[in-house]
Amino acid sequence: MVDLTQIIGFAAGLGTTFAALPDLIAMLKQRSSVGMNPRMAAITGTFQILWVIYGMLIGSSNIIMWNVIAVVINYLTVGAYVHFRRQEARS
Repeated sequence: MVDLTQIIGFAAGLGTTFAALPDLIAMLKQRSSVGMNPRMAAITGTFQILWVIYGMLIGSSNIIMWNVIAVVINYLTVGAYVHFRRQEARS
């Protein structure tokens, strides 16, 4: 039987991990950085690295898994922003 604590941790991780995904998808669809600010994604990604370390220290696979995925999404968002911003500067 699954513990309620594990279900809450799973749901919380799922929600917070994919919170930045709409910005990344919007940038990729528009092929533009217009209206995007990478600071939030960069800051969030940086602190999620601390969550990964914390998860390792306490042995929580939920914390580790969700935050590794979130770090990747956040830094892909920053990378997409930089890429499109450079393209726009050349135009």
